[in-house]
Amino acid sequence: MASSLLKFAFVALLGITAAGCSATGSNTMTSGAPVTSASSLVTPAAYAPSDDGVVAHRAKPYFVEFRARSALSYGHTFAVFGKLDQNGRVPVDANGVLIPSMTEITGLAPASTSNIPYTIGHVLPVPSETGASDGDSENAYMTANYRIDLTEAEYRGLAAKIRYLKANRPVWHAVLYNCSAYTNEIAEYLGLETVNPLLFPKNYINALKKANT
Repeated sequence: MASSLLKFAFVALLGITAAGCSATGSNTMTSGAPVTSASSLVTPAAYAPSDDGVVAHRAKPYFVEFRARSALSYGHTFAVFGKLDQNGRVPVDANGVLIPSMTEITGLAPASTSNIPYTIGHVLPVPSETGASDGDSENAYMTANYRIDLTEAEYRGLAAKIRYLKANRPVWHAVLYNCSAYTNEIAEYLGLETVNPLLFPKNYINALKKANT
């Protein structure tokens, strides 16, 4: 019995000190719909091309940005993808909040706003969700980021890959398969060098950027 308790404590401690995902999200934030057809790639209403047409003819008008954000726990790793604005930047409003019609958020986290599944997830896998969580869309909470611009073809492929991941990654575990491990799969699809998913989210994103710069 003592041995079992010791093992439980060690695993829990390992999970707490390792990287993982915040369970503080409300998971009700609205984000853009995934790309499912050619019509989904038409310029959104919120998008206004510049007069000189530079953006309209950009070779890579789409993007994916790997992000880390702060939280009450050790933070969260996730990805934002969509279409760049008329200035070639990730589209946000005047308050630094992602524009839903031009962006989508994906990240792995326990499928609950309760701390109970989050705690259990440091020992046993728990049901996950792969959308946005509270704070993901706000630049104010971002602690690190790494952006890659994409062609339309690259973006279509990425969107399809993310749809696959969202449909086939039903569980979260703080050590065995956390939000950074999920992000690694997206990075790997893009041909990037992946890094240790047990790093804290901010350190993970900075390491990912360093490994691929």
